[in-house]
Amino acid sequence: MDAIETLKTRRSIRAFTRQPVSRQVIEDVIDCARLAPSAINIQPWEFVAVTQPEMLRAIGESTDHGRFIADAALCVAVLCRETKYYLEDGSAATCALLLALHAHGLGGCWVAGDKKPYGPAICRLLGAPPEFRLISLVAAGYPAEAPVKEKRSLMDVLHWEKF
Repeated sequence: MDAIETLKTRRSIRAFTRQPVSRQVIEDVIDCARLAPSAINIQPWEFVAVTQPEMLRAIGESTDHGRFIADAALCVAVLCRETKYYLEDGSAATCALLLALHAHGLGGCWVAGDKKPYGPAICRLLGAPPEFRLISLVAAGYPAEAPVKEKRSLMDVLHWEKF
């Protein structure tokens, strides 16, 4: 799949088959995420790939809107050291991760982390050092759904020269 098609066809997937994701694919999508843009090239991110069912269940149960993580084959926690632009950097890495998943034929869904009360508890559950913040949880796996949600049209969101 080329880059433009990947960008235009990616959608959030919250239902997954039971098929496991290979270690090679997991490493490749995280490799793509680590290459995301970063302010001053600080690269404050670390990624925790979770595939064990009991950990997936514990993470899913800790969230408010991410219970479906328990049924995913994979959850990638994107964590960042607290730097000036940690949230922007971690968000860019999360976007790259989601696009890489889609390019591999996988589905994924971004579950918020940084401003959620469960963030610190998930960091502890994952054994992250105290200077790290949870930016996102990305549930991933082979899609068991094909959502067709409309996006706002280009003409609804594009403004020339002024808003």
